[in-house]
Amino acid sequence: MTPELWTIVWLSLKISLVAVLVTLPIAFALAMLLARGRFPGKFLLDGLVHLPLVLPPVVTGWLLLLAFAPNGPLGAPLAAIGVSLLFRWTGAAVAAGIMALPLMVRAIRLSIEAVDPRLEGAARTLGASRARVWWTITLPLALPGIAAGAVLGFARSLGEFGATITFVSNIPGETQTLPIAIYSALQVPGSDPMVARLALISVLLSLAALVLSEWLSRRGGVDHVF
Repeated sequence: MTPELWTIVWLSLKISLVAVLVTLPIAFALAMLLARGRFPGKFLLDGLVHLPLVLPPVVTGWLLLLAFAPNGPLGAPLAAIGVSLLFRWTGAAVAAGIMALPLMVRAIRLSIEAVDPRLEGAARTLGASRARVWWTITLPLALPGIAAGAVLGFARSLGEFGATITFVSNIPGETQTLPIAIYSALQVPGSDPMVARLALISVLLSLAALVLSEWLSRRGGVDHVF
């Protein structure tokens, strides 16, 4: 582990962690809405949430580039207050979070749907308010699935490549995550040892996150998260 490798690994972990922390409240709100909501256009919202799963990641990165450009619909207000996500690690976290969102929503939604409505109904008949039922029954029972979704989103963020390199490019020390570093090393003759080390680190981190996510989902009684 050279200092260069440590920088790449630390940057990847930081981007993935920030991506999950920022995306988790949004994923939970969407999962709750899709699991319990009854409204027109629910199927359309479900399709939009899961669109990053089937859309080419490069297209997602290009759309982010258009949205967060200095004259874009989201980039212009940010530029007015001196904030830019282009070619920054924060932009990489945004791209990773968007790509991880569908998997997080799915895991959390399954955990919410697995909560026995009879328990909630019994609490309501005993006089508990909807808010109290949600805080004392629904949320605790769904918590393992929420944690599983967060870990799964973390694993997906670690492996994000297409949207990230399109949106924030490949800048060593700033946006060069593990997948991008592997891609860059593959372009250099004689860099097989470097590629092997990066690939091994990536496999170990991703596998550990997947195993933890599966354990959490099974602990909460939620199957078929993937």
